[in-house]
Amino acid sequence: MSVRPIVPIGHPVLRTPTIDVDPADIASPEIQGLIDDLIDTMRHENGAGIAANQIGATARITTIEVTDNPRYPYKPPIPLTVAINPRLEPIGGETVVINEGCLSVPLRGDLVRSVTVRVRYLDRDGLEHDEIKRGLTAGTWQHECDHLDGRLIVDRIDPATMATWEQFEAHQRDAFIERITRFTEEVGS
Repeated sequence: MSVRPIVPIGHPVLRTPTIDVDPADIASPEIQGLIDDLIDTMRHENGAGIAANQIGATARITTIEVTDNPRYPYKPPIPLTVAINPRLEPIGGETVVINEGCLSVPLRGDLVRSVTVRVRYLDRDGLEHDEIKRGLTAGTWQHECDHLDGRLIVDRIDPATMATWEQFEAHQRDAFIERITRFTEEVGS
């Protein structure tokens, strides 16, 4: 297991857009090792996803997974997904307010996300994917692709809703879970 330190807000790598990976390089030991490190670090930190720049790498790669995650008990399951060079396209104009946190930012807060997105990416074997994601799963994809574009949740959060993880747990968590559970039941994952 190779867990890398999480890069905190303030480090310039988080504000630098990542660089597309040449498909011919996907099978290289460097890229496959980076993918393994992303998975190990994401799981160690109980993240729903992690972008390469969050561990100091500049490649346009993210990993996403939600399976009984104690930080996100309200999120629907997402099987382990490795996304290389992901691109998102919002579908329709429907939006939802989600309270998000981040491994690189010690705050949470409400922000607006598209309910439905089209996602195109390559997996760790270089296979192309073209998928539709909805609800909180779409929100997770948008969060990780924001990272890859050099954006953080603090760029999108309503400042009046910012809270530390501890204060969110104490004062906002139950109301958010109730609201987002109703939403998830209405639109699906």
